[in-house]
Amino acid sequence: MGALLPWLAWLLVSLVGVYLLGHLVQARRRRGLPPGPHPLPIIGSLHLLGNQPHRSLARLAKTHGPLVSLRLGSVTTVVASSPAAAREILQRHDAAFSNRSVPDAPGAHARNSTVWLPNAPRWRALRKIMGTQLFAPHRLDALQHLRRDKARELVDHVRRLARRGEPVNVGRVAFTTSLNLVSRTIFSRDLASLEDDGASRKFQEVVTDIMEAVGSPNVSDFFPALAVADLQGCRRRLARLFARLHRIFDEEIDARLRGRDAGEPKKNDFLDLLLDAAEDDDNTAGLDRDTLRSLFTDLFSAGSDTSSSSVEWAMVELLRSPASMAKACDELATVIGPRKDIEESDIGRLPYLQAVVKETFRLHPAAPLLLPRRAQADVKMMGYVIPEGSRVFVNVWAMGRDEETWPEPEKFLPERFLGKKTQQAVDLRGGDFDLIPFGGGRRICPGMPLAIRMVHLLLASLLNQFAWRLPAELERNGVDMAENFGITLTKAVPLCAIATEI
Repeated sequence: MGALLPWLAWLLVSLVGVYLLGHLVQARRRRGLPPGPHPLPIIGSLHLLGNQPHRSLARLAKTHGPLVSLRLGSVTTVVASSPAAAREILQRHDAAFSNRSVPDAPGAHARNSTVWLPNAPRWRALRKIMGTQLFAPHRLDALQHLRRDKARELVDHVRRLARRGEPVNVGRVAFTTSLNLVSRTIFSRDLASLEDDGASRKFQEVVTDIMEAVGSPNVSDFFPALAVADLQGCRRRLARLFARLHRIFDEEIDARLRGRDAGEPKKNDFLDLLLDAAEDDDNTAGLDRDTLRSLFTDLFSAGSDTSSSSVEWAMVELLRSPASMAKACDELATVIGPRKDIEESDIGRLPYLQAVVKETFRLHPAAPLLLPRRAQADVKMMGYVIPEGSRVFVNVWAMGRDEETWPEPEKFLPERFLGKKTQQAVDLRGGDFDLIPFGGGRRICPGMPLAIRMVHLLLASLLNQFAWRLPAELERNGVDMAENFGITLTKAVPLCAIATEI
């Protein structure tokens, strides 16, 4: 035993020495960084994140300021939580932060995804295709009839439920409607039915699981040296989820290719356009089968999940605020007329409805931390240095609750966008950094123009055709406002409300 004591003492001294050396190295690295919590050995500040990182990081911003630095595992992370800090990252230094910090979980999908590809010619070519052929104003205007038809199908379905006295799962019906709109635009057919709840539920579960898995904390992202082991199984789980979507997409692609070989006329939808582009000699976008799968995965996941979640949150807030619900319904009845179909051209004449949507985006942004950026070089901003390779988040959830920007930030008050000229002019399209639910800069969400149209149209259609109330139990006990954190912020307990025909 006595012989072991010198070895134990040596081991203890060595461990202390390693810890002190690591502490000094980290201290040196932190010089010039924004303020933040003091990191623990090895894990850094991981213990501070919890299962609601957007809320935890918002609390840290109140302590340390609008630009916070943390060491999460072995990764330096910087979080912006104010409009001024967001402007620095997304506008002034947009080029330096134009690449994504790619999480480990998406695996092979990230190599062909417009979400995760680096700012390079191939990414720009794919964005150009989407920008000109899918989300350009003239293309969206040409497809207004599709959105009008889907809104009518939604209204008809809710009417049947109302006549049977059945509650409406608002998120589910909005998801199915959004899903079918995307599938009509891409494949010229519906992938689910409002009457077939099973098919819709399965698709929604896959999409929701993907969004949660990509956005959830993963040890591989905090300790890249361990990523090969995939200790939490996130990469394996996502590969299985992606495969389920890819089988659907492969069936659509193969059927279309067989039709072309048989001489069938083109449908001139987005799939036909992509297949034509793939045959072009100048195929700079690299439109092979894997790229098509990744592109469709991005479009279906973001296009159906974020819009439906926003409609559900808007309905929740209106049901919890009878005065706001009454104002929105009165405006629709006066401007459009009760029980009449809504046209997209009507939205501009509905300022209170627009204010409701803005207030929903403020309180419940679809992507609470946006998607992570990566510093391509050392960047000096706001008196600090963001080191090359740092992971950078913009906490738009915290920005929506900033008391300096929004009086009574926890309250649902659409009127805040109507009374003051400065607030009334707040734009959702990335130019006004008080409210940037779709991000900003060159990495702004490409589907934003469609999402804005869809959320307004679906919400207005539901409000103008039906009177809504909560079930008796929720009236007594209140609505559970818990959130599921992921890339998107969804309602943990689905909203089931009672609709009555007007």
